[in-house]
Amino acid sequence: MARFLIVEARFYDHLNDMLVAGARAALEHAGHEVEVLTVPGALEVPGAIALASESGRYDGYVGIGVVIRGETYHFEIVAGESARGIMALTMDGLAIGNGILTVENEAQALVRADPTQKDKGGEAAKAAMVLLGLRERFV
Repeated sequence: MARFLIVEARFYDHLNDMLVAGARAALEHAGHEVEVLTVPGALEVPGAIALASESGRYDGYVGIGVVIRGETYHFEIVAGESARGIMALTMDGLAIGNGILTVENEAQALVRADPTQKDKGGEAAKAAMVLLGLRERFV
């Protein structure tokens, strides 16, 4: 049994609830312990994971959030930098599943977040578990 931290960017409550539910279900179904930490936005997710990793309390992480394209360039910055931050931490050896949705509209987010449809929260949790398994195999 491993201990996972879900770090959610709590911006769209109803969508995050579904993403967290999917991630939690996948992790608990595999027999893992789960905690949830909430941060203001997607840009804070990598930083929170980095800080939590220093505690040594967690074996893996799942980043959760929703970034919906708006009228400004802000979408590209948030989408790109949150993904870059998560990837950098993953390249440093952390087992992280990226469940931050980057979509054009809320309808796309709803389909991807819903555990009965695309279940991207569950997929991110499964990715984190695979990376944890690889780390245990190779390190």
